[in-house]
Amino acid sequence: MSNFIQFKEWLKNVSFLTENDCNLFEPFLQTKQIKSKDFFLREGQTCKELGFINNGTFRMYYLSDDKEINTHFSFENEFVVNYDSFLQETPSRYYIQALEDAEIVTFNLQTLQKAYNQSQNWERFGRIMAEYSYKLTTKRVEGFMFMDAEQRYLQMMKETPHFLERVPLYHLASYLGIERESLSRLRKKISGK
Repeated sequence: MSNFIQFKEWLKNVSFLTENDCNLFEPFLQTKQIKSKDFFLREGQTCKELGFINNGTFRMYYLSDDKEINTHFSFENEFVVNYDSFLQETPSRYYIQALEDAEIVTFNLQTLQKAYNQSQNWERFGRIMAEYSYKLTTKRVEGFMFMDAEQRYLQMMKETPHFLERVPLYHLASYLGIERESLSRLRKKISGK
């Protein structure tokens, strides 16, 4: 069975992509296995490919005073990429690391641009992906501006409960902008309500 089937099935669920649109990519796709704790991208490298996650979990983080600050988690049927670095072909300010053994299907920017040139549907897909990325970023920034840690935690529990099942607590604490001990106290407080 082709490792690309999951990716193609996911693409077919994007209502406006045709079978021909989905087939444009196949000759350019590569499957990669990434072991837990290995890196998809390191700070200073240019993100040369976009990965669709067949299985596994990834985290995106940056270093601040030698402290790791998690900014995003990606799971099955999502993309793993630093869009800014990928689209602008500039060095990344982030690391992307596998939290579990993972399998991804990758393609490069030239392949994506070729698809944009051959199909308006792919251009539309690119726009939707950019809008999705923008919404995630805005939501995260506004979470820190307008919510306290408890509100951010409750929002995460409501909108992304799988984070709690798949991501170690010390990574979640960093993602929420609090210390691990504070997260433990917060969890006890909420479970006691």
